Parts: sequence; C-alpha cells; structure tokens
Amino acid sequence: MQNQPVQAELLRRYRAHFNRDPDVVAYAPGRIEVIGNHTDYNEGFVCSAAINYGTFFAAARGDGQTCRLMVGDLMQEVAFNTDCAEPSVADTWSNYVKGVLSGLRERAPVSCGFDGMFLGNIPLGAGLSSSAALEVSAGLALARLYGMAVDRLELARIGQAAEHRFAGVHCGLLDQISSLFGMEGMLVETDFRTLEVKNVPLGNDACFLMCNTHAKHALVDGEYNRRRAACEEARDYFATVLPHPVRALRDVTVEEWETHHAGLSDVVARRAAHPISENARVLAAADALATHDLVRFGRLMFESHESSQVNFENACPELDCLVAAARRIPGVMGARLSGGGFGGSVVVLVHPRDAETAGAALTNAYAATFGNPCDVRVIRPSAGATVVQAG
Repeated sequence: MQNQPVQAELLRRYRAHFNRDPDVVAYAPGRIEVIGNHTDYNEGFVCSAAINYGTFFAAARGDGQTCRLMVGDLMQEVAFNTDCAEPSVADTWSNYVKGVLSGLRERAPVSCGFDGMFLGNIPLGAGLSSSAALEVSAGLALARLYGMAVDRLELARIGQAAEHRFAGVHCGLLDQISSLFGMEGMLVETDFRTLEVKNVPLGNDACFLMCNTHAKHALVDGEYNRRRAACEEARDYFATVLPHPVRALRDVTVEEWETHHAGLSDVVARRAAHPISENARVLAAADALATHDLVRFGRLMFESHESSQVNFENACPELDCLVAAARRIPGVMGARLSGGGFGGSVVVLVHPRDAETAGAALTNAYAATFGNPCDVRVIRPSAGATVVQAG
C-alpha cells in the first residue's frame, strides 16, 4: 500500500488520543486534472488521474450520538451531533466530513456517533483536491463503520453535495470520481453527462511533474462560483438561439459559439468559450493518447492553459510563469494549470528521463521571477480510494 508511513503515523496518533484502535481505516488519493478544465459541471469531458499522495481516515463507533473528529496534523478536535444539520463557521475543515455524514444519513440510519481522525500528505491549496480526498476517505470509512452499501458513483455524489451544502463550492464531480476510479499507471477519462468512466494507460514514456506555486487557491472566495454562473448564463442564451436542445455548454460547438457569441456580453462569451473549446481539446487528447502521440497531447495541454488565461481568466502570474518556462525547457511536452485555478499548481508532461532536469529548470525559473522556489514533485497515476483496514 502506498503512503504507508502516513497510515502508520495516523494509527499512532489515533491510539494516543482515543486510547484504542480504530474499527476501520480508509484511504483516498488526491487527483491531477490533466486536461479538461471546468468541463465537468458543463457535462463535458475530462482526462484526470488519481495521484500518489492522499488522505487516510480512521474511525471507531462512539457512545451516544456524539461525533468527535480530529485533524491529525494539527491535533485539533471538534465535536458535533450525528444530525450535523449546519456547517461550522469556526472549524471549517470539519465541514467536509459533516457534509459526508449528512449525505450518508439521507440514505440509511446512523445508529451512533464516531471517533474519527484524518491525516494525509497532499499539499494543501495546491490544486490537488485534498478536500475530495478527505470526503472520499471519510465516506468509505463511515459507510463501512455503519454497514452501508454505497457504490462509487453514489459516494462521489455524496462528496459533491458536501462541497455544495457545507463548503459553499458548487463543484462538479471531477475530483471525487478521479479519487475513486483511479488505477495504477492509468489516466481516468470521464464523460460527465453519462458518467461513463474509462481507465487508459499513460505508458512508460511519460510522467507528470506537479509544480506547487503556493499562490492562493481559495475557491470558496467566490471566483469558482462566478465562473460557473457565467457558464449557466451562456447555456441559457445558447438554448434560445440554437436549433437543437442545449442542456449544458457541452451541447454547443466551437463553430456555434463563433456564430452566436455576439449576443452575450464579452465576459460571459469568453467564459463560455473556455469549456466549449476545452471539450474539443479533451476529445482530441484522448485520441492522441490512444495513438501514443504524446507530443500532440502536450500541445493540447499548452492550448488549454492559453484558454484559461485569455477566456476563463482563472490563471495567475505564478501559474503563467511556470507554463511559459515549461515551453522553453527541453523534454517538456506540455503544461497547464491543474484544478480550479486562481493559484495552486501547474501539471507538466515530461519523459521520465527528463523529469529531474526539467524540475530543476522550472524551480529556477520560478525563483528567478518570484524570489522563492516552487515545490516540484513527480506524480504517478495511482490506485483509487479503498478501505485499507477493517475490524
């Protein structure tokens, strides 16, 4: 099992705090969004991967209806009742678990509280979806603890609802599906209309570098939600001017956008252009991957980032610096921001033999501009979430 030292440390801290062993431990990885930016909630396509960093969640049945939840790295505890009707204003990190418990309670009775603790090694704010990893690991552990049968898509929806109702982020299902459906050495191709998921091999001639800028990545500030609202406004407009049904921006082609976008404000038109053109890029990238054309795949990643800069405006100087540097580094095939944007990380496609030198060059380029180096890690597409220990 990957990340065993994190699991061992979680168990040590759990025993020290609760004076017993947990009944169940679950693990969920973070994810990288390889290509397919803000297409999930527009019912489009995404190519992603579960990664070799994640979160463990340990739990045991408690007394009465009280839930005690510890965040393992800070060793801070919050307590709440199993009804968990309202999100917390103070300890906002607990809201992801509260939201998951609330979603489980809607499906089956919760007979008692729990003693829970989580610990992971996903860099926070890096755009690697530490929040979804927490939701998924908590969902797997608590479902097993309470004897609930919850399939992977249902659990993904529970995590998404937790984001919507308890964290205030109107996200799609990308993060949760990537964490749940990952496979070792495989990318996850998802159609977010049908929720059809395919695992496809990356191959031995490519790996990813994740470059964490440490720039602010706080989607609950409202930028994510404003982008989604603009997409919905554009969807409603195109539904009135196109001769076929438009349920989401997935139903609008690039050519139709070019013909009709003048009826939208400039900002809304550019916001819509991003997921519309991105869907076409994801399909082209899937075709390139199927034919092992990594150069073409990487070129589409660069084009994706350019659309984020110009149309969606969810990049930032730190991300742009790294992508611009990546274009100049031998061995780099593609690069783009990963995740919601507005900070976080850049994902870079390289041949494994070039990973070390490319990583050093990216670190130096970033430090030359901003004074501090970025963190660069080699990312391996990895196995998805699972229960790793159950009594």
